[in-house]
Amino acid sequence: QVQLVESGGGLVQPGGSLRLSCAASGSIFSINAMGWYRQAPGKQRELVAVITSARSTTYADSVKGRFTISRDNAKNTVYLQMNSLKPEDTAVYYCKADRGYDYYWGQGTQVTVSS
Repeated sequence: QVQLVESGGGLVQPGGSLRLSCAASGSIFSINAMGWYRQAPGKQRELVAVITSARSTTYADSVKGRFTISRDNAKNTVYLQMNSLKPEDTAVYYCKADRGYDYYWGQGTQVTVSS
């Protein structure tokens, strides 16, 4: 079992920044990759960014150049630095831990970009 706790969401004006954190605990030794996904109202959950155990990263085209995913192995935490936020970034952001043979989701954190 893996437990994920997200934090850092909130309300921000367009052009602003937020940093999301996802702290993992439990059987984390076999996690291959961790990622951030988001789901806006009425839309399907979509990938935002993923980072592997080798620190290889993948980003959705819509966030490239604005968002940065990183991980601190000592703290078992993954971060998503979000800059130049747009109203269309508004969504619930979920952290995911992938062990290859199973995966786990966090509870989600709301990000609202509005003036």
